Amino acid sequence: MDDERATFEVWVKASQHRLVRSAFLLTGDLQNAEDLVQDALVKVAVRWSRLRTENVDAYVRRVMYHDHISWWRKKRWPIATSQLDTQAVSDHSDAIHNEQVVAQALAKLTAKQRAVVVLRYFEDLSEQQTADLLGVRVGTVKSQTSAALTRLRNLGPEFSLTPVDRGDP
Repeated sequence: MDDERATFEVWVKASQHRLVRSAFLLTGDLQNAEDLVQDALVKVAVRWSRLRTENVDAYVRRVMYHDHISWWRKKRWPIATSQLDTQAVSDHSDAIHNEQVVAQALAKLTAKQRAVVVLRYFEDLSEQQTADLLGVRVGTVKSQTSAALTRLRNLGPEFSLTPVDRGDP
């Protein structure tokens, strides 16, 4: 039992930053992201003896994305764009500005579109991996990705995710 707890704690320490980052991209709010990760980690801890020999990262991501969509449906969380400082960013680094643009862009998407975009572009998963993780068909991933990119393109060039979307050669 102590060995299982130790391996779980090591895994959590190694994964926590990455999980909170993904959860923040999904929720647009640090507090909600931390809550989402905490809830997912509780579910992983309960099943750790079975999961530790499997792909724990995929399992926890699946839990997070499904929980996020469920929470969003139940609570209709307001997207936290009001928490972003949209004042002049000239005093801040480009990195902070880029983070704000990404957060604002993701806030314009539906929960499903956001999940697909985060998995495909920020987690660098394939269409098949994304579909497996979300429990949907590859065609759903493709259509949600297409709808999300179209929505971002229509919002303006600052929300484009790829050089092609910005019209670059």
